[in-house]
Amino acid sequence: MAEPRTGRCLCGAVTFTVTDEINALTACHCGMCQRWGGGVHVGFDTSPAGVTFEGVDNITAYQSSDWAERAFCKTCGSHLYYRLTMEGPHKGVYAMGVGTLDARDGLPLAKEIFVDSKPDGYAFAGDHVRMTEKEFMKSIGAGE
Repeated sequence: MAEPRTGRCLCGAVTFTVTDEINALTACHCGMCQRWGGGVHVGFDTSPAGVTFEGVDNITAYQSSDWAERAFCKTCGSHLYYRLTMEGPHKGVYAMGVGTLDARDGLPLAKEIFVDSKPDGYAFAGDHVRMTEKEFMKSIGAGE
């Protein structure tokens, strides 16, 4: 069993506990993440049963695409997650920002997605998976 990790938004109105094991990070370079957060989104995935939120009345979510919704704290505006909403095996999976965790140790970058949308001004070093938009969408069953 994984050691639970806790996190919160900037103001603390929303807190959460993740009980799923978090062992790697994904960097998303899609246009929506860039507009949502001003740059790359670096986060981790967790199942719907693997996260518990407190302060849910402070969470605002909106459907940002045909396949996902994005949520933020309505008090401070902190980005909390995007969640897959399309039918299929990944429905309900949360992609949560690593910066919302209280402890961020032991989480290597394992994957970059939407690398064909990445701005030229930066690059992540290391040997990890790099997927284009088409490759990623196919991997979640949305690009067929």
